[in-house]
Amino acid sequence: MSMRKLLVKMNEAGYDMPASSNFSVMLNKRRIRFETVQEILDFLGYEFKIVEKS
Repeated sequence: MSMRKLLVKMNEAGYDMPASSNFSVMLNKRRIRFETVQEILDFLGYEFKIVEKS
């Protein structure tokens, strides 16, 4: 799935996602909010876990 299609589907589902051009800028500048990453993972059916190293 393309990034643009993902963002469109997330907006349709009620998530408050930026326009694809703004999202590209955030990724290129490596300046993306942790909450945004969590929302994307949630939408895709994944979760973010932090576990202690062995």
